[in-house]
Amino acid sequence: MTTHMKYALYPGCLMPTEQYAYELSLRESLPVLQVQLVDVPEFSCCGEPMKSVNQLLSLYLAARNIALAEQQQLDLYAPCAMCHLALSECKHILDHNTAMRERINTLLSAENLTYTGSQQVVHTIDLLYDHIGIEKIKQQVKHPLKGWKLAVHYGCHAIRPKEIGRPDDSEHPLKIEAILRALGAEPVEDYPEKLDCCGAPLLANLPESALTKTGQKLQAIQHHGIQGLVDVCPWCHKMFDARQTKAGETIAAKLDVPVFYLTQLLGLAFGLPAEKLGLHLNQSPVEKLTVEGGA
Repeated sequence: MTTHMKYALYPGCLMPTEQYAYELSLRESLPVLQVQLVDVPEFSCCGEPMKSVNQLLSLYLAARNIALAEQQQLDLYAPCAMCHLALSECKHILDHNTAMRERINTLLSAENLTYTGSQQVVHTIDLLYDHIGIEKIKQQVKHPLKGWKLAVHYGCHAIRPKEIGRPDDSEHPLKIEAILRALGAEPVEDYPEKLDCCGAPLLANLPESALTKTGQKLQAIQHHGIQGLVDVCPWCHKMFDARQTKAGETIAAKLDVPVFYLTQLLGLAFGLPAEKLGLHLNQSPVEKLTVEGGA
């Protein structure tokens, strides 16, 4: 394992326009682990919103972003699970379909870009667990999250479809739990609702159904006596954190679950100031753990 790692940061659309806490926390916590994030101004949409309308356009947009990272000989770090899926799916298709790869490269040539398939696309989960490693994370812990009983929400896009390769197992993902244990927390490895969807894909067309799914999962976590929820996707976080009050109203329940980005917990355990990790931007009651837990 190299001492110093460098990645092209692909921010996507939601993180830099709404879910600022994710970006703040990863930009603060990852350098502690000797990770350098490189900004690429030319990045554009990942292509996911176009998938059901125009697959060629979706592939072109994703391939363009990967090619920009390849141009700098950097792996592409996509913290958003939806973006990561779009980029990974594109890579899978182009690495196995020579005709489509040639077609996409013909389009990319207008910008003197070429997709080669030489670099990896990584998410927060595999960046921390597989690239950096648990032992290196443990070495940086200054304030263990002792006594924090936490549930993990992986989200649909981070673990499915398994056929194209995802950051963790689609049926029994456990990498985030291992990371949380390294931070001193007490993750709940299995609870019945662990793989349930956050509801975000339904939000535009069926908002009540979306918020019902959000609320039911949060209500179940409360029922199980779990103190907080950890996620790694800005869309999931948007539902569980920012929409928590509305989700409670939708299912007629009082919801009071602290919701954190994994990278925020990294920073807390590393002894970084809460404000630099964007904790003040979380709309769920994170102070229940950060104050009472002493972080």
